[in-house]
Amino acid sequence: MSRVCQITGKHRMVGNNVSHSNVKTKREFAPNLRTKRFWLEEEKRFVTLKVSTSGIRTINKKGLAAALKDAKAAGFINKY
Repeated sequence: MSRVCQITGKHRMVGNNVSHSNVKTKREFAPNLRTKRFWLEEEKRFVTLKVSTSGIRTINKKGLAAALKDAKAAGFINKY
């Protein structure tokens, strides 16, 4: 499960590089992922997650416990 955000579920996308002469070659659009430790207050421990920068913003907005609960319900994470 590499290159997938554990909070938002963002993953790589495939597209084309288009040259000036309109020649198309395959390329990959990768999400901006970071491996980051978060303090989970309810369990008094650190949790290490692979999250995108938009996932970090989601955690800051909702809180870690709520974000983990939503991610688990959506199937992006099974345990943490």
